[in-house]
Amino acid sequence: MFKPKYFFTPLLAFSLLFGLTACGGDDIQTLTVYSGRSEKLIGPIFEAFEASTGIALEVRYGSSNDLALVLETEGDKTPADVFLSRSPGPVGYLEDQNALAPLSEDILNQVSAGHRSPDGNWVGFAGRGRVLVYNIDETTEAELPASVFDLTDERFRGQVAIPGSNSSFQDWFTIFRLRNGDDAVINWLDGMVANGARFYPKNGAIVEAVGRNEIQFGLVNHYYNFQKVAANGDAQRSANWGFSEGDDGGLMIIASAAVLNQSDHQDLAQELIAFLLSDEQQTYLTESVYEYPLAIGVYPAAVLPDTPADTVGAIPIDDVSSAFTRTMEIIEASGILDQ
Repeated sequence: MFKPKYFFTPLLAFSLLFGLTACGGDDIQTLTVYSGRSEKLIGPIFEAFEASTGIALEVRYGSSNDLALVLETEGDKTPADVFLSRSPGPVGYLEDQNALAPLSEDILNQVSAGHRSPDGNWVGFAGRGRVLVYNIDETTEAELPASVFDLTDERFRGQVAIPGSNSSFQDWFTIFRLRNGDDAVINWLDGMVANGARFYPKNGAIVEAVGRNEIQFGLVNHYYNFQKVAANGDAQRSANWGFSEGDDGGLMIIASAAVLNQSDHQDLAQELIAFLLSDEQQTYLTESVYEYPLAIGVYPAAVLPDTPADTVGAIPIDDVSSAFTRTMEIIEASGILDQ
């Protein structure tokens, strides 16, 4: 079970202490958010929302997949008003279950058509590109692979790190599998293991290892290297490679937001989603976290390359549990977690 988190700004704490409701005022308004984005990343935005609106947020953190299953189990009895998904499968699954409410035209029009639901039930608010991080002292761009499928070549033997137990890798691998079929991705992952790919548990650990030339390449989310470069400057000897345009190794996966159908606070829930897409919060996501902003008119941080062309916002999944169970079965059977 995930323990709910409560965020109270000084203003809200003051209001509670001196009992606004006891003086005949309205109860403090509260929204419940199920967040597949981590507290470290999204918490500052939630705190800013509370400070700006006076609305208290009760947040339950967890993996997007697990939270989608909780929402399915809770059904009409769920306390959740808003769902934030880090990955495409869970929001697509809930949309197929008719669990999501239509968003306002004002919200939908804040992003391009490719970054929102065709049916108007979810909207993207940030993007993360999958990349190959590489050591810039050991490899030139001319030597880098055009496709993620090329990493099984002999020239990459023993030099590629895979975060097989990491949820962001599993998100990508699920999309990779659904786009290419089980046979193709099993052959690829088995080929990676046979070629001496090495297991690291986290994206950040891979970027650090590549920077100190412990290993030459790694499959990670794009922003980890930008964060390390911002912290370490020229001492960070690594850079990102996005593969050729259209290659599945360079997909941009969209984090999305939705309002639950059964929410009794539809207007407040939509206010939170509009806040996520505000210029200030989109700028925070790109300038401080180095993600890609999705609101129209907000541009990526200057250090980021152009937004990847191939983006994935939601994918149709009949059974989110079985889809991700199958992903884990393939990963575990490959032996990558033992490398």
